[in-house]
Amino acid sequence: MATAVQRLRAIHLYRHSLKNMLSWAVRREVFYVEQEKIRAEFDQLKHVDDPIQIERALERGEERLRERLHPDPYIVPYRPGGSMYARNPPFDPSVHIHLDFGREGGH
Repeated sequence: MATAVQRLRAIHLYRHSLKNMLSWAVRREVFYVEQEKIRAEFDQLKHVDDPIQIERALERGEERLRERLHPDPYIVPYRPGGSMYARNPPFDPSVHIHLDFGREGGH
């Protein structure tokens, strides 16, 4: 039976495998095919009960994920590192904006 830590590592590995595949397979129909392959690999090892074998499988999976990481992963645009993150940063507090619409001179 898998330990709680091994369960969390398996879930983490599965999620990160899918996220990595999203960076490689831009078209959804390609992603769905690859997602099914990833799920099938995890389902093949679902019956393993020996903690040592589970540990070896997790290590192999984590190594395989490291080998196949995308060099430029997709990042949601509004998240840190995304193309829109902090695009319009707030003004410096020392900058004052006057909205007098042409009457700035006190006329």
